[in-house]
Amino acid sequence: MQTEGGPVALVAGASGMVGAELVRVLVASGDYRRVIALSRRPLPIESPRLVNRILRFENLENDLRGLACDDAYCCLGTTLRQAGSQQAFRAVDHDLILRFARFAQVAGAKTLVVVSAAGAAPEARNFYLKVKGETELALEALRLRSLHLMQPSLLLGQRRQWRMAETLGRVFMPLVNPLLLGRMERWRAISAGNVAAAMRAAARSGRLGVQRYSGRSLRAMAQTAPPKPRL
Repeated sequence: MQTEGGPVALVAGASGMVGAELVRVLVASGDYRRVIALSRRPLPIESPRLVNRILRFENLENDLRGLACDDAYCCLGTTLRQAGSQQAFRAVDHDLILRFARFAQVAGAKTLVVVSAAGAAPEARNFYLKVKGETELALEALRLRSLHLMQPSLLLGQRRQWRMAETLGRVFMPLVNPLLLGRMERWRAISAGNVAAAMRAAARSGRLGVQRYSGRSLRAMAQTAPPKPRL
């Protein structure tokens, strides 16, 4: 069931590298009557379809009370270095993502698309990947009609904050990517633009249940020709 007047998309983390690309993709696609982009700072994008809600995510339930949506996209995330501690990292990459997912579910979203990470597993020794895996399990427990978990490796694109790994990745990954074959293929670097395209295609795919995309499946989804926009 669609919201009155046409489908509405809700995007969290819209000012991040993947989130900003996703907002551009969704606004340009015409799939949605309205794209509600949640961010901590104004977006450098303008469109009659776009509504940019500036908010503190700690208060998202109160600030967005009464909002309705059809599809929800979550691009929230940080790094251990940015967060400053494991506890602060978990507060964003686990707790905040789950709060947004629960809110989106109450707001009517039947489809949720979330950016996770390659190698995410609750049993992982790496703290970052362990938290990502625990978040995925918690999202599955919400039993949404359609949950799409995007698992990119190194993300390539322009960020506000300089990151050495991504700078080196832009230089060396075009040489390294072809060497990552078989089980190693999931570690190939991918552009934020391709992840955004895959997120849109996943939401439009009609696939039910829990779907995961990494490596080849993530790139293939990014290249999928999208269906005609809904009217």
